[in-house]
Amino acid sequence: MATVGTRYLAQGSVDAEGRLTAADEPLAGLQYACGGEIGATVAIPELLALVNKAQRFGLRLARQFRATDGEERITAWVEIEPATASDGTVAGCELAIVSWQTEDLPPEDEVEAAARRSEIARNLSDLTARLDPEQKVLSVEVETPDLTRLELAMQAGLGRPWTDFVDFPGNTHRQPLHWRLLDGAECTVEGSKRSWTAHLEPLGQPEPGSAGFVLYLSANKPLGIQELELGEATTPGTPSLGRDISPVLRQPINRIIANAETIRTKLAGPLAEEYSDYAADIATAGQHLLSLIDDLSDLEVVESQDFVTAPDRIDLGDVARQACGILGVRAREKGTTLVPPVKGESQLAIAEFRRVLQILINLINNAIRYSPEGSQIWVRLDRIGQRALITVADQGHGIPENQQEKVFEKFERLGRSGDGGSGLGLYISRRIARAMDGDLTVESGPGQGARFTLSVPAAEELRSRPREGPGTNPGELPDGG
Repeated sequence: MATVGTRYLAQGSVDAEGRLTAADEPLAGLQYACGGEIGATVAIPELLALVNKAQRFGLRLARQFRATDGEERITAWVEIEPATASDGTVAGCELAIVSWQTEDLPPEDEVEAAARRSEIARNLSDLTARLDPEQKVLSVEVETPDLTRLELAMQAGLGRPWTDFVDFPGNTHRQPLHWRLLDGAECTVEGSKRSWTAHLEPLGQPEPGSAGFVLYLSANKPLGIQELELGEATTPGTPSLGRDISPVLRQPINRIIANAETIRTKLAGPLAEEYSDYAADIATAGQHLLSLIDDLSDLEVVESQDFVTAPDRIDLGDVARQACGILGVRAREKGTTLVPPVKGESQLAIAEFRRVLQILINLINNAIRYSPEGSQIWVRLDRIGQRALITVADQGHGIPENQQEKVFEKFERLGRSGDGGSGLGLYISRRIARAMDGDLTVESGPGQGARFTLSVPAAEELRSRPREGPGTNPGELPDGG
């Protein structure tokens, strides 16, 4: 492979499938440190890219690669010699490490590291729950059928610690433990054959957790085909996108996004900038696909005859501030400023909290997407008679009067074909608003920005029973209506 007399520090073999079948130290140790093992695919990102290139083109390569074992940054020089089978095809390759240099890793910013871990946990999560500062459940949503029983139990037991609903094998300590001890803990869930890892994202400053936590549960392996077939067998009639197909699609897409984010943020070790850019493109495409699935699932739900919303007593100011908090980073990335209602400003209303939050996130997202850099987006509260109002106003190009009703039509995007939207957001949002006995309207003009206003019943109109679905006889008013 090299000139006579070259002394190799380590040697290894890779088969035609990219598996490291043999390796000397320190190459073997780095393979394990990067999450792989002997007999598994090369786990060192830059080395794997070189191996794939050598095997794809049958090239003999001598290149530098970089990696990290968690404690040190490694810079090595490798020579790769493809092995050719009798039929002329590449049947693997031989590796020889010529040089190996190490240096201590610089201290990592803890805030940035925590933010990256939270982003990856969010993308991998099959369950998301909002907890109070004592780790008691406030709300919960799941994305996979084998957590349905856990979701129902948590919803029925709101106000109890989340640890009451899962088991920690081998852990006999009184629950809940301090959140730092539970972050990363493995647990099991009744009704699921898979094991799960918990991630707790603390909220509040300066004391983490003072404003509560977000709990993410992610499975340690994908849902098996047996579980998927069981779910289909128990679902009569035509398969439902939201109920049957969406959970199946979301899992692999979430894993693609999480893995791409791991590469993009270089958590797996240093790599060339172009590979980080490729990973960012993959993550963006995955997020786009996921949003389309969400929109189509929501479309199926809001167009069903039995669609109803819960008549909760909520504060629109709190919902607005939460929506702005969720989208604050995205607004800053686009060079826009979100101006939520000031702390303490309140407007009580009767509507379903998560549905109002869904509408506001859609409206603010649109405003960010179409607002010029350096502009502001305001979220304002108001009340007219028995109607509670919340308005999202931007400084964008505005919408001509003859197109203002058109934006609420299904799949309507007003010629914006490259913005990543589905054309369903405003249609779905208006359907939800009207299901809450409210409405969603727009005021705008060319060059004057747009003002989208959600109106719902004020708090004094609290009903004694849930409002009926879209199929209700218009002459039959719910109690208190």
